Amino acid sequence: QVQLVESGGGLVQPGDSLRVSCAASGRTLNGYAVAWFRQAPGKGREFVAGYSRTGGYTYYGDAVKDRFTLSRDSGKSTVYLQMNSLKPEDTAVYYCVAGNRVITSSIRNQNAYDFWGQGTQVTVSS
Repeated sequence: QVQLVESGGGLVQPGDSLRVSCAASGRTLNGYAVAWFRQAPGKGREFVAGYSRTGGYTYYGDAVKDRFTLSRDSGKSTVYLQMNSLKPEDTAVYYCVAGNRVITSSIRNQNAYDFWGQGTQVTVSS
């Protein structure tokens, strides 16, 4: 069992930066694909960014490419999502997910992941 805890959300202005974190409780995330999804009010969940199980590949959603960066700490128990040049349309609840059976072609599929955090709210507004 993997418990994921997100933190770092908040209210920022357009153009600002924010970093959200995802910490795995009691274990590392070695061997797990880890991703962030987001859900805006009235919309479905959207893939934001994710690592493959080996950690060798990183994938980004088209809406955040070149603005968001995924990284992890050296102990590999915490994953970070650095969000730059934030826009009002980035407003959403951001969820961290993990799974050890995720194949590369399913990285962007929320149903491929077994473990979910509780979500952290990011609001971009002037």
